[in-house]
Amino acid sequence: MSLRIAIQSKGRLHEQTMEMLAEADIKIGSNKRTLLMQAENFPLEVLFLRDDDIPQSVATGIADIGIVGENEFVEQQQPADIVMRMGFSRCRLSLAVPKDVVYTGVGWFQGKKIATSYPVILERYLQENNVIADIHRIAGSVEISPGIGLSDAIFDIVSSGSTLVSNNLREVEVVMHSEALLIACPQLSDEKQAILQQMLFRFQAVRNAEDKKYIRMNVPRACLDDVLSVLPGLKSPTVIPLADSEWCCVHTVLDEKRFWEIIGRLKEMGAQGILVTPIEKMIL
Repeated sequence: MSLRIAIQSKGRLHEQTMEMLAEADIKIGSNKRTLLMQAENFPLEVLFLRDDDIPQSVATGIADIGIVGENEFVEQQQPADIVMRMGFSRCRLSLAVPKDVVYTGVGWFQGKKIATSYPVILERYLQENNVIADIHRIAGSVEISPGIGLSDAIFDIVSSGSTLVSNNLREVEVVMHSEALLIACPQLSDEKQAILQQMLFRFQAVRNAEDKKYIRMNVPRACLDDVLSVLPGLKSPTVIPLADSEWCCVHTVLDEKRFWEIIGRLKEMGAQGILVTPIEKMIL
């Protein structure tokens, strides 16, 4: 028996999903013409779909699970369960207007025409803010709509914002933040649930290791207490005696965001021979 997962057939979400599967040692072939592929070393079948088809395919049981953008999942309103937030493909859904417009707040959109691929999310937001606008649904290239006179503003995905800038638009309201979600059909059998739990275990081990560094250093015993006081280890750092009784070796894990701050303090406290190693997987 295999678990069937639906993933986006192309684009950034596809690439990051395939990277996650590879890091979890789930090997998928690279034949881009095949819509359904079996993993080589794990009971997983991969179905490649358009992103907007994934929520329905999972909700109806065509696929057992799927990885889809939160924006698409919320827009489609399909009855599937959110199993895990994947932590990648982050973006936001925002309202944007021409750069030369004098924007005065959400009320500015009253009576305006807004082009979007996400009318459900936009309509909900406008209702919450008591704004009545003309929502013009468009499948792609939303950002060109104001420039060709199709709309007064747009509501679309924003990542870096460079696409808005190149089309003389500016972001004025962030409506929601989005990331990749792992969703599941509510009626999974016990056997498929067991396979899903194995996959989640692997995914979590990969996630745990993100932005982490494994640190080894030699520390004078006289400074050991001071060094340990600044180390935010998972439980407590490992301390190993050295041949020289006045020194010891300390092992720990640091977050990337605090790495240089803490390493600088350790050097000042007398730590030497500091070795830094990337962490591929971490099981807590």
